[in-house]
Amino acid sequence: MTTKNIMIVGVGGQGTLLTSRILGNIILQGGYDVKLSEVHGMAQRGGSVVTFVRYGENVAEPIVEAGQADVLIAFERLEALRYAHFLKKDGVLIVNDYRIDPITVVTGAATYPDNILEDLSKQYKVISINAMEEAKKLGNPKTFNVIVLGLAAKHMDFSEEEWLKVIENTVPPKTVEINKKAFKQGFEN
Repeated sequence: MTTKNIMIVGVGGQGTLLTSRILGNIILQGGYDVKLSEVHGMAQRGGSVVTFVRYGENVAEPIVEAGQADVLIAFERLEALRYAHFLKKDGVLIVNDYRIDPITVVTGAATYPDNILEDLSKQYKVISINAMEEAKKLGNPKTFNVIVLGLAAKHMDFSEEEWLKVIENTVPPKTVEINKKAFKQGFEN
């Protein structure tokens, strides 16, 4: 198997670290070598959080280079725009169609770009979902990241049952059922 490169990008507090733990655990369960690297910006203040996940038979380093990501999971539109250049030519960009204004927009020093998803679709294969709305329908907005992961999981090497088992063993016990529902919501979308 050739090495697979996955990136998870979001804003502090969006669950990128839990998502990377679920992803790392399923890869280990699959018997692959996996390397993870997390880059925390001003995570406590809504800054960018990036996780690189590489897996295969033998992975030497954890960093995904520009133009090498097979799958880019973005929990926010502007983060998708910021990191899209990491995608391979035939890679897929999974985006939560959601907006979080960075501090520069809040203070008026910058403006939030219009038409991000449309513009990205001109160059990349983009699959978007309003996971926050879907999570609210399930009764727990905090599960939006697992919905996005469910959508992205269709572009990886593991079955739905394998994902559900890893979720069961990774998330806090009291949140297992809601996270399984969230994953299925994304996977079946």
